[in-house]
Amino acid sequence: MGGLHLQNTSAVALPGLQQNQEPAKTAPVAESKPKKKICCACPETKKLRDECIVEHGEEACAKWIEAHRMCLRAEGFNV
Repeated sequence: MGGLHLQNTSAVALPGLQQNQEPAKTAPVAESKPKKKICCACPETKKLRDECIVEHGEEACAKWIEAHRMCLRAEGFNV
């Protein structure tokens, strides 16, 4: 019949893939990587910091701002 020949693409090699295997994995993640998003970490200090800033202004709330930063650092964030 016609000269149309379909090629089997299942054996095509892709970068980072080996035939019949999962994609190549990267190195293990460091232990200190945060397990949460920064917006969800330290809700208690975040609330206190935000309320203080709204009521008194940023300049008057340095201790709450720093307390929130310390909490974020303890959670593994680099702030």
